[in-house]
Amino acid sequence: MPDAWRMISGAAAVRMADMDPELEAFIPLVPRAELSDPVTERKHFADLAAALPAPDTSNMEIEDRMVPADPDVAVRIYRPHQAQGAIVWMHGGGWVMGDRDTEHPWAARLADGSGAVVISVGYRLAPEQPFPAALDDVYAVLTWAAEHAAELGIDPERIAVGGHSAGGQLAAGVALRARDEQGPPIRFQLLNQPALDDRQETWSARHFTDTPWINRDIVTAGWRHYLGSQPATPYAAPARAADLSGLPPAYIGTAEFCPNRDEDIHYALRLLQAGVSVELHQWPGTFHGSQALLSAEVSQRQIAELGAALRRALAD
Repeated sequence: MPDAWRMISGAAAVRMADMDPELEAFIPLVPRAELSDPVTERKHFADLAAALPAPDTSNMEIEDRMVPADPDVAVRIYRPHQAQGAIVWMHGGGWVMGDRDTEHPWAARLADGSGAVVISVGYRLAPEQPFPAALDDVYAVLTWAAEHAAELGIDPERIAVGGHSAGGQLAAGVALRARDEQGPPIRFQLLNQPALDDRQETWSARHFTDTPWINRDIVTAGWRHYLGSQPATPYAAPARAADLSGLPPAYIGTAEFCPNRDEDIHYALRLLQAGVSVELHQWPGTFHGSQALLSAEVSQRQIAELGAALRRALAD
């Protein structure tokens, strides 16, 4: 294990004993994310996703659709039997990697665990399509889902948004935009380890320089690709929003050894102070994306809780 991980950025000492032992055993096998060559990394990301155990989809219908927009947006719809409510769900990948196929293991598990219709969005990727392309795609899908609720067999008053990492940022951004533009009502935000602040000024953003899978440099590269030459706005970096009142209730999950950790916790506190109901779960001993290590008991609990939180939020 590199010394930089044992002693992260000088004074910030992290004992390996703090890492969940089941996850620690896999750390030597965890690849280092790299965003300098997006095309190559997309293939690596797809290969990693393809290597995951296939989820059980026997209790749901799965359909690929194109949502009319400019341009049209690809979605994959997971419809569990007797589903009630829905979530517009965005994949992670630093705004640079990922698609409906790489997100399949997670979207299917979320549908199974929550009993909700999951609309997995294949939004446009940076750097070829920087902000606001992905956000526009997500907003178009949210609007389409609300307008076609009867066709989709869902209650238009029970539509949530959510995502992991960069997908969590898109979910938080679209919640702000829908509030400001009096768009479709959003029942709930399910934000798992979201990237919310391009400034990277928190303790975890400054000190987690060699954490597994995702570290400060990777986060910096992702923001650079996503923003392009544009200044960050609250829709791009939700932590910049001055007013968080009137937003949907939220579940925010954080990983202990994740650069995004502290900005997520700060965002949860600001939501609470703005009168928004929040469930915050800080998962000890985990790192960004470690729930992909499905054999670890803590990963199983993380995945189960995402489904349970969504189920509770969409209940009558």
